[in-house]
Amino acid sequence: MRTFAKTCLDTEEYKDTNILVLGAGNFGTCLADHLAALGNKVTIYARDQKVVDGINDTHCNIKYMSEVTLTESLRATSQLDEAVISNATVIIFSIPTQHMRDILHKVKPFLTVNHLTIFVNKGIEIHSLTLPCDIVEEVWGKDMGSKATFLSGPSFAAEVVRRQPTCVSVASTVRERALRAQAVFHAPHFRVYDSGDVIGVEVAGAMKNVIALAAGACAGLGYQQNARAAIITRGLAEIMRIGVKLGADPLTFSGLAGVGDLFLTAQSEKSRNYTVGFRLGKGEKLDHVIATLGSVAEGVETAKAAHALCRKIGVESPLCDAVYSVLFGGVEVHEAVRNLMGRDPHDEFYGIVA
Repeated sequence: MRTFAKTCLDTEEYKDTNILVLGAGNFGTCLADHLAALGNKVTIYARDQKVVDGINDTHCNIKYMSEVTLTESLRATSQLDEAVISNATVIIFSIPTQHMRDILHKVKPFLTVNHLTIFVNKGIEIHSLTLPCDIVEEVWGKDMGSKATFLSGPSFAAEVVRRQPTCVSVASTVRERALRAQAVFHAPHFRVYDSGDVIGVEVAGAMKNVIALAAGACAGLGYQQNARAAIITRGLAEIMRIGVKLGADPLTFSGLAGVGDLFLTAQSEKSRNYTVGFRLGKGEKLDHVIATLGSVAEGVETAKAAHALCRKIGVESPLCDAVYSVLFGGVEVHEAVRNLMGRDPHDEFYGIVA
């Protein structure tokens, strides 16, 4: 048993060792490998039987992270039935937000209050304009939904799988659940901090991908560090306005799930969302960029949902609006930048503090 997986409660009462990871994309795979290497019994669910066979036979995810040799004890399955779910004490959901409802409905009949559920997906559902935490409560009911936990923070999968130092946040409205999730993931190279602000962690995780699109687009135009710093800083202010309006703690946005994840995603060529923005800034068309990206860039769909959400809740969101106008309104990137810079001046912290 891992002696280092203690929480600030200095307890070894958390004995979660049978873990089911739903979703075998980059992040789901890296987390499954991380947890298997810690000595847990981990099963990862994938719909693609070739991915399942590759993990089981050659310890390789042939579709994602194919250059990485995964922990030998990690097993994969294409079955998601009562036996698989009931055997797990922890279920990690790494399913894109736009597709998570189907999985939530599928596992619901077999869930119990003893299951620790951890969500690592980020975004805003387009048709309902809701965060993953709201979708969970809607599908599972308030009792089960309120016990869910949500992990977020600056954590590129390619670095996690190579055991490079990483720090993240895990949030839940029930602190015992957050501490339990903390104990599951915590390792010498993977440090986990608990939080009670689910809304703040969720808003930050969704919106940072939209801001990363903007940062990448400006870099694609050839703008350098001044412009990038402006986008990250004003993007953080925009994220805070949305979060505060929805009831988040402003302090959350100064932490790992806020400025930490935003800085990582909006300044690195490893970021899928930054890459999409960069290629748009270079003049490529969105359809071609998405078709040739090779993985999901959550910020594209989130930009559509965030634009509508901000209109619904009455929050001014110039960066989000600019990204939306480029992605879906036919506006050229250079024109969107000109529109942003031509806005009337006002107080730096409007909409954040009274």
